[in-house]
Amino acid sequence: MTAQPGGTAPAAPPAEPAEPALYICRLRHVRTAPIRNDFTYRTYLWMIDLARLPCPPGPLRFLAGFRARDHLGDPRLSLRENVDRFLAGHGIDLAGGSVTMLASARVFGYVFNPLTVYWCHDRGGDLRCVIAEVHNTYGGMHCYLLAPDAAGRASAEKAFYVSPFIPIEGDYRMLLPEPGERLALSIRLERAGRPPFVASLRGTRRPATTWNLLRTAARLPLAPQIVSARIRVQGLKLFLRGLPVLPRKPEKLGR
Repeated sequence: MTAQPGGTAPAAPPAEPAEPALYICRLRHVRTAPIRNDFTYRTYLWMIDLARLPCPPGPLRFLAGFRARDHLGDPRLSLRENVDRFLAGHGIDLAGGSVTMLASARVFGYVFNPLTVYWCHDRGGDLRCVIAEVHNTYGGMHCYLLAPDAAGRASAEKAFYVSPFIPIEGDYRMLLPEPGERLALSIRLERAGRPPFVASLRGTRRPATTWNLLRTAARLPLAPQIVSARIRVQGLKLFLRGLPVLPRKPEKLGR
């Protein structure tokens, strides 16, 4: 690379946006106390570059909706603009580097994302930070800004009401390496004197072709609707088994 006058090398051009991909996943939740509850279900998620949102042909667009109002920030801006705004508020400038997002899409107008993950890169392609965006079933949302190590490990103090059976206390130990052919994420909530609560997500990558989207949607129909319903069913089961519900205080959304 030729240096410019003054000895400064020109900035590297931004990489081409990555093609969208699908991950066929298994999500597992393990709670061991005071009541044991261990469940697993299948779903699928999208991995997209915020500079290249999916745009399937014709009616398939009802299976792949991505809207700013479903995520952090101002619904009048784009997903990418909102990520940049959020990072700027924490003194981070990606200088045009890529942001990839793992999330569920809107399917027939409905979306539910318990966890959305953004991997934020600088212009040279190096990972600068990760945003873990958490939604609960009450319409609340909070973002954790993370600085993972080379293995994708990061930690954060719990600051958001998610489960009606777990107080806002403890620390998350997260493993959030950027997915390749395989996806392997986990979140472990540790509280003093209590067994941990662990959620893990495992998946296999598929190109987001028209055929793969059709096949996946047929095998796992109405995925966000089903995920939302299953989470509520699990909560009802725990309540009926005698687990007390903790009061929820008004939330200050982490937008």
